[in-house]
Amino acid sequence: MELNYLDILLIIAGVAVGYLLSYIKSRFEVRIYKRELREYKEHLNRQMKITDEGNKNIEKELAQYKKENENLRISVKSLGQKPGRAELRLLNIYDVALRKMMLKAPGFSSAWEVSLQEAEREYEENETGLKSIIKKVFRPSISQQIESEYTGEQKEGFN
Repeated sequence: MELNYLDILLIIAGVAVGYLLSYIKSRFEVRIYKRELREYKEHLNRQMKITDEGNKNIEKELAQYKKENENLRISVKSLGQKPGRAELRLLNIYDVALRKMMLKAPGFSSAWEVSLQEAEREYEENETGLKSIIKKVFRPSISQQIESEYTGEQKEGFN
């Protein structure tokens, strides 16, 4: 089989046309991918702006809550410094300590000191934590009722 110049030119032309068509097709695909990439970048940019605005709002709220928390803490401290509050605090501590003494009562002096320290610790927890809120809502009626039932059971157990 002999190849003449016309056959060689047709083969070269076919390869060139195939290369040209392949090049055109790849350019269309690249354009489509660039468009998708641009859309993804725009979407990401929108999402980042939305997230940034949300974070700024959260930071503003956090700063506001910190300021309110500090103001409330100062108010609580100042209310605790009012005349008569220290005496009321000491009275409540002694009351709790005496109730505990009635339950424990083997040796008065050491038991009194232990009960007094426990009562002071509980009172501090009540002033600063969740117990404070619960006791303010339900007041002493429930806690005294439970304690009186408990002490009544203890007294019956000793008889």
